[in-house]
Amino acid sequence: MTSGGEGDSAARPRRAAVLGKPVGHSLSPALHRAAYAALGLHSWHYQAIEVDEAGLAGWLAGLDAEWAGLSLTMPLKRSILPHLAAVTPLAAAVGAVNTVLVRAGEPPGGGDGGGAATIRLEGDNTDVHGILAALREGGAGPVGRAHVLGAGATACSAVAALRELGCTEPVVHARSAARAGELLAAADRLGVRVRLAGLDDLSGLGAADVVISTLPAEAADPLVGPILALPPAGVLLDVVYHPWPTRLGRAWQDAGGGVVGGLVLLLHQAVAQVALMTGRTPPVDAMRAAGEAALAGRTGGSGSRDG
Repeated sequence: MTSGGEGDSAARPRRAAVLGKPVGHSLSPALHRAAYAALGLHSWHYQAIEVDEAGLAGWLAGLDAEWAGLSLTMPLKRSILPHLAAVTPLAAAVGAVNTVLVRAGEPPGGGDGGGAATIRLEGDNTDVHGILAALREGGAGPVGRAHVLGAGATACSAVAALRELGCTEPVVHARSAARAGELLAAADRLGVRVRLAGLDDLSGLGAADVVISTLPAEAADPLVGPILALPPAGVLLDVVYHPWPTRLGRAWQDAGGGVVGGLVLLLHQAVAQVALMTGRTPPVDAMRAAGEAALAGRTGGSGSRDG
């Protein structure tokens, strides 16, 4: 990868965006735009676009070669899969894609000049990288015992990240076992043996090396009382980044555990996205500063996460 001034590829207008619903809260535009500015990619543009599952196919049909890539948040990380020409092995195993690269395809007629160039969409997952980097930044080392709160797409990425840290038998606390089917399938593909538990059974959290909460803030708030009674000793990664600290994060820290917020996860998964989309070495410090500044300027609102 390279870095620095604007060359021919940088001068050509390129577009990227984060898609989801809701998406107006996303910090991804602040992170990606800061990267473009620091890299001198002045003709690159990044925006947040509200797209739901029903409108996804129609929206994708309007993409052209000016697009470099897409970031995906809920509810699109799984519904994007049928629209992709290729998926990385990691994303396929996790069953969730948060990054789409827009590549030049072969023109109709086999590339003999008989038609306009097409595009192909390739899926990847940088959430796993983001979770790994966030946990390491929070001081987590090799993980023996781990718990995941929630069983959605981000929880699947959490299970994959925990596998990389050495934990192949995490406990996943789901709101209902019926909603955990896709997570169990992902764990099987990853070679991970998950034990399911309810959100009313927090036994073992206090002894865990790592706990990853993928829950919205309002869903995690009822867990504060039981967690204060544990007390925890390991590292908590809470994927919510606004408002911060969450009640869960504050309770965990007050009880003696280490805490990492969702902004750190979002930063590192965006760093990986910038590298994939631009081919440049991402300016991590500039992106972190932009994310912190954008978050500091927010007031009120419910819990925000890109999950």
